[in-house]
Amino acid sequence: MKIGIILPIGENDDGILDYGQIRGYALQAETAGLDSLWLADHLIYRFPEQPERGVWEVWSLLAALAEATNHVELGTLVMCTAFRNPALLAKMAVTVDAISSGRFTLGLGAGWHKPEFDAFGLPFDHLGSRFAEAMQIIVPLVREGEVDFTGSYYSAPNCTIRPRGPRPNGPPILVGAFKPRLLRLTAQHADMWNTCWLGPATQLDERLTALHEACAEAGRDPATLTTTVGVVVGAPGDDEPPNPEKMLCGTVEEVAAGLRAYAERGVAHVICYLTPFNAESLNWLAEAARLARAA
Repeated sequence: MKIGIILPIGENDDGILDYGQIRGYALQAETAGLDSLWLADHLIYRFPEQPERGVWEVWSLLAALAEATNHVELGTLVMCTAFRNPALLAKMAVTVDAISSGRFTLGLGAGWHKPEFDAFGLPFDHLGSRFAEAMQIIVPLVREGEVDFTGSYYSAPNCTIRPRGPRPNGPPILVGAFKPRLLRLTAQHADMWNTCWLGPATQLDERLTALHEACAEAGRDPATLTTTVGVVVGAPGDDEPPNPEKMLCGTVEEVAAGLRAYAERGVAHVICYLTPFNAESLNWLAEAARLARAA
């Protein structure tokens, strides 16, 4: 089982990391032996009775980190298909895969935070249908390099991607989904599935059942769909009291055991949301990952 982290690229009470700091954490994670780095795709955060939060643009950071790192995998959790033209998004994904020499996973989702859609003038209606059409463009372009599609929301008539990048079938496609419609689209199109944010591995069981039902409906063997999970990990030093119902927490050995429990359920990749996020907690997580793998 691979174990990676979400890099913090958004604003919090202490401000926002600059690129040099993000790059430094990425290199530290790579050196420490973590398997992957993941970035979220947002434009702005606006929640009731909370201060507005900013966030860096994800494709620019991905391209920079692909150049800065050497062997750690990179991925999006998840790229919002509604923010960009889907054919252009596919071309950008192939390009980042080339910059990284084939280390990129294209994680996709439909979007959910209405205030950022409103602020950037993007339509928020029919997100499921827009996502379904985007997948009919992105998947063949990434995997085969061509598509001819005209839909109600998007079109890519006689579209091709040249050059093709380092992998014949392009980067793997991951879909983050838990609702029935997106689970069906995951079963139809994706190489990998993600569900998040969980704590103990027992919380995965119900979601796996829903995924297997979607695969049965699509006529797909669920064993052919790689399972990835986003997990909240509470490291020592968190100001908030740890909540063992919502996160993996405790000693480094206890967290390692919690990670192993996901491997026992067939999870191929755990993506950790680490709190607090700093150099010490990053090394602590890397040790938990080492212990989990050793067992």
